[in-house]
Amino acid sequence: MAKLYFSYATMNAGKSTLLLQASYNYRERGMRTVILIAAFDDRAGTGRVSSRIGLMEDGIAFQPGDDLYVLLERLHAEDAIACVFVDEAQFLDPDQVWQLARIADRIGIPVMAYGLRTDFQGKLFPGSMALLAIADEMREVRTICHCGRKATMVARLDAEGNIVREGAQVDVGGNEKYVVYCRRHWEDKMNETQ
Repeated sequence: MAKLYFSYATMNAGKSTLLLQASYNYRERGMRTVILIAAFDDRAGTGRVSSRIGLMEDGIAFQPGDDLYVLLERLHAEDAIACVFVDEAQFLDPDQVWQLARIADRIGIPVMAYGLRTDFQGKLFPGSMALLAIADEMREVRTICHCGRKATMVARLDAEGNIVREGAQVDVGGNEKYVVYCRRHWEDKMNETQ
């Protein structure tokens, strides 16, 4: 039975690397995969998934409001899909999460979504909230804080390296803009005076 999986972590935990490796394993055995990524996350180019260790793969860019069920049903009718992978799954809207669940439930294609659980303010992303609510299986991908404890939080930095406490939930970036912490050190950083 196909399932909807959600692998979540902070930034720099290797989620995209795991996604690309899993997709490669399917394709190496002659099975077709489809990789989805939010269109506005164009750090590696629109529709392109890349990892910090240099792995890259083209995918299909989706927009908020796109019907992923219709898209994947059409692609599956053209050529059978063995597995669907979603990078940066926190950027899905809740309806799209339900559409992916229907892909698993009604068409029988496993869906593996990888993304952040919370934003820089410690709040759930809408896509992550929906995935945490309805995914069949959830896996935490771990990384560490500078102190050696498990990192569970992410902080946003401004151009001068200062902690940002307010602003838009989404601001696409990498190591130049975000740093990961354990909950204790994140709270300490958020409460520091600048």
